[in-house]
Amino acid sequence: MKSRLNPRYCQKPAPAYSQSILNMQESRPDGPIRQNTINYPPAALDATLSIKSLFTPVGMKPVNMFQKLIKVASPDQVTCISPDEEDPLSVGVAPESIDAIWNAVVSLYKTGLHPAIALCVRRNGKIIIDRTLGHAQGNGPHQKKLREKQPATLDTYFNLFSASKSVTAMLIHLLDERRMLHLDDPVVRYIPEFGQHNKQHITIRHLLTHRAGIPNIKANGKMLEILTDREEVIKQLCDSKVSSRPGRNLAYHAITGGFALGEILERVTGQTPREFLQTEICEPLGLRQFNYGVPPEQTPNVAAHAYTGPPPKRPFKWFLERSLGLDIRSAVDLSNDFRFLTEIVPSANIISTARETTLFFELLLRQGELNGVQIFQPATVQRAVAEQSYMELDSTLLMPVRYSMGFMLGARFGSFYGLDTREAFGHLGFTNVLAYADPERDISVALLNTGKPFITAKLLRWLNITRVIAQKIPKQVPAPRR
Repeated sequence: MKSRLNPRYCQKPAPAYSQSILNMQESRPDGPIRQNTINYPPAALDATLSIKSLFTPVGMKPVNMFQKLIKVASPDQVTCISPDEEDPLSVGVAPESIDAIWNAVVSLYKTGLHPAIALCVRRNGKIIIDRTLGHAQGNGPHQKKLREKQPATLDTYFNLFSASKSVTAMLIHLLDERRMLHLDDPVVRYIPEFGQHNKQHITIRHLLTHRAGIPNIKANGKMLEILTDREEVIKQLCDSKVSSRPGRNLAYHAITGGFALGEILERVTGQTPREFLQTEICEPLGLRQFNYGVPPEQTPNVAAHAYTGPPPKRPFKWFLERSLGLDIRSAVDLSNDFRFLTEIVPSANIISTARETTLFFELLLRQGELNGVQIFQPATVQRAVAEQSYMELDSTLLMPVRYSMGFMLGARFGSFYGLDTREAFGHLGFTNVLAYADPERDISVALLNTGKPFITAKLLRWLNITRVIAQKIPKQVPAPRR
């Protein structure tokens, strides 16, 4: 089957999916996808059907009232597969398992929630999946009349958003390894003005574990201006008051912690977080684009983000605005702004490809050494991913989360990384971005996407991807329990 994509990027044709998979949903030439023609596989998405039935009167068909959805293209026409994918059998994975994983990705795409999706999976260091699906530009609900559609390719850049926190955390751990700071040092040792309003006892460890008591800042409608102005954001942090005693309450710090850590790094090293990441990690590993923001001339290569799905309702709308400092539509607009794409936002704007993202997590999976280059000592990586909170209720996210000093950890149940993934570590990004490593299965995974839905039953298909990955890629050797 011919591909419409540039053969420079796609050396393999897209797989011929079974008709039962491709017909899960159909696209209409004049609008978003139809929900009344869904033909789900028997067992794959029973949960989705069950939840939809709760909101659909008997005898009526589900409708997409008030939802913002993309126009879904035929998957085989907008799929790009890397020629570097290895034979999965060489790493103990059946080809049918690769098909099952990718079918789960196609199923998510067909919900109409994501203009573009990229997935890269490494097993034993070898790439067994490296693919993109959809459009990088021009297919958001509000973009259809603005620009020509551009298919996503293997070279398309995606924003990791909050998954950037794990990268920033590892830079701090590297400074601790080199004895340039200590994780239990108070922040005021490096930022003296931070001690206002009883914040003198907040430590670096508190920032890394979301227990600093400063989960958000007041933007007053100027979040973009604050995020892209280093002096202003530090001033806001210093002027802020604690919402709880440092170390006591677990509350996800969506923006604040990353900026404080970035400022500490800059004052200790004399380098910006971007410069330090480039010289200490990217250049030794040969990473072409894995950094905070992109050069101005590279912004057209960053996939555009789109607000999709139903509008969030209270109380979820209120919790979202409290954690981000603005509503979801404004957050999406901010994420596409030139300033956000080119400045340094330590908590939210690492921009890269799925392949290079997995290479960073592969480095951690290999205990800090990759391709003969030692970046971290094994003890540094082990400390960074060691559990600091056990399924404690996060008062910002309103859900139990296992945290380390910089990572969201997996669990036997209730894990972003699939069932029985207790040893996995990684991070979630706004809103469905996910990057992680699973030592028991010896995999590193980057699931990047551009749709920004909030809460909808269709997101069960997103969770289904990591469920299938955990199910279809077998464990190898038992990892030590954390």
